[in-house]
Amino acid sequence: MRILNTQPIRRQVIVAATILLLPLAMAVIWSANLTVHERETELRQQATSIAATSADYLNQYLDGLDSLASALARHPDVRALHEPQASRLFADMLKEQPLLLNVLLTAPDGSVHGSALPLTAKAREPIRLPYLSQVLATSRPVVSDLTVGRATGKPAIVLGYPVFDDEHKVVAVLGMGVNLARLQMVFASIPLPPGSVVTLTDRVSRILARSLEPERYIGTTIAKKPSDPKDAPSTIMSAGIDGVERFYGNAAIDRGPWLLSVGIPQSVAVTRVRPLWQRNLTILSTVLVGTFLILIWFADGLARQLNRLQLAAQRIASGDLTPPARGPVSNREVGQLQNAFITMAANLRDTRDALDRQVEQERKMREMLQSLQRQVVRQERLTAVGLLVSGVAHELNNPLQAILGTLELLERNPGLTPDALEEIGFIKTQSGRAREIIRNLSRFSSQQSGPPALVDLRDVIDEIVQLRRRSLETAAITLDTDCTSARPVYANFTELEQVILNFVINAHQSIEASERGKGRILIRLFDTGKKVRVEVQDDGPGVDLQDEPKLFQPFFTTKPVGKGTGLGLSVSYGIIDSYGGAIGYSGNAWGGATFFFELPAASAGTPSETGSSDAGDHDRPPVLHRSTRP
Repeated sequence: MRILNTQPIRRQVIVAATILLLPLAMAVIWSANLTVHERETELRQQATSIAATSADYLNQYLDGLDSLASALARHPDVRALHEPQASRLFADMLKEQPLLLNVLLTAPDGSVHGSALPLTAKAREPIRLPYLSQVLATSRPVVSDLTVGRATGKPAIVLGYPVFDDEHKVVAVLGMGVNLARLQMVFASIPLPPGSVVTLTDRVSRILARSLEPERYIGTTIAKKPSDPKDAPSTIMSAGIDGVERFYGNAAIDRGPWLLSVGIPQSVAVTRVRPLWQRNLTILSTVLVGTFLILIWFADGLARQLNRLQLAAQRIASGDLTPPARGPVSNREVGQLQNAFITMAANLRDTRDALDRQVEQERKMREMLQSLQRQVVRQERLTAVGLLVSGVAHELNNPLQAILGTLELLERNPGLTPDALEEIGFIKTQSGRAREIIRNLSRFSSQQSGPPALVDLRDVIDEIVQLRRRSLETAAITLDTDCTSARPVYANFTELEQVILNFVINAHQSIEASERGKGRILIRLFDTGKKVRVEVQDDGPGVDLQDEPKLFQPFFTTKPVGKGTGLGLSVSYGIIDSYGGAIGYSGNAWGGATFFFELPAASAGTPSETGSSDAGDHDRPPVLHRSTRP
């Protein structure tokens, strides 16, 4: 039987699961994107907050420098422009301020009167930087633009402070050079995500300080159009000078004016979301795998149940209407389908049984009808034969009576020899036999049997042997007997003799028709249960298959014209049937024919047990007129 293939079911389940889980996957992706957007918003806020914090740190540092400069400006050696003492003072201070490149004390004419670092002859030339004139003009601290230190040659900005005498007149300018390359140390204590950068730019968008690679980028302009730092947005996302996308938080520093920007890489948002993504993907993968496994398990279970139902349907289609066994089901629908199959099989079986009973009844009715039809045909034939035989029997009976009367007169003649008397006795016997045959013909025509009596079939067989031995010996045919039964039957002696004689004559003629020159006939008498059976076997050619159904029909004969009337077996059939017996034909081991009849065995003095002609037809055993070959 073909087993249902589970692959299509699995594919359908997987497709259905995919369709059902697709919204979940889309929701997960949407949630991940939303989380990234939220993290980016957090980074924007964080960048703005760090920028404000960094600006405070820078302002605090500058305020510290202002305090230091104020103290230095009030020092007597500085106010007196004593170069050696001022230089030593500046040098000591420089050791404590690692972010300062140098401290210069400059007279209003630009001459240098003190330096924290040794100066070369060129460095001692008068200073003409803008911050010097601005301090002299305003008497206030100023911040220079980006410049290069004379003594260090490094980029720097100079914080210029006025030095007043007792009359509050500017007698000198104190300049502090800030090391821009190390300015990021101000922001070192501020925690920043990896890849973040703190950038300080002036009003022309020129980089003054940068926490990453300052030597490389200080002095680089990052904007095409200079803008006021106060006009910069608080947060923006853009690619930095190094090409990295960052979220920038901006804070303006009025001292410069400068713009302090804190840039946090956009990748930080992804980095922060990655654990959440991994967790969500793990959960989603677990759900998907678990769902697929459950669905595949469900599909396999459903396929097994459908296979069981398919096998049950195939058994039903092949004719086995046994209801399938009830098995476990995964859901109510499959259970209802299983119950429907069981009910269908039970109904089909009941219907088939009902049809079988109906067909059997119709077959019996058809056989009964055919039997009745055969009886009608037989009765019509027997009626026609009876009309003919009754007339022939009447015409033959008168000459036989005359013959018998003449024989009786001859027997009274004293001059006859013993041989003549023996011949006369033989003629009387045969004449009596002819008379009995005529009587039987008369009974055949009227379907009435003669008066029965207890008959020993051995005597009947002996009579047949005596009558036919001479003619059989002449034909080189051996006649043997095998009589093992001694039970009598209740019948008419002459009728049974006629039946057996018909069997022997037919066997004789069958052997002669074979033209072999010799043959063998065996008469058997034996018991079969409560019946006595007589068989006449020969080694002739037997009976053709097409002739077997017609053997006991009136006027059917296979003999040449003039050698048979076709009434012998038909009359025998009627005789045996009248005593409640069975008559029939079969082949034998010799290759010839075996004709037989069976009669109920009788006990002496109990004619009611024999099933005579007075018994009802319903008490008679069936007549075996069909052939059964061994």
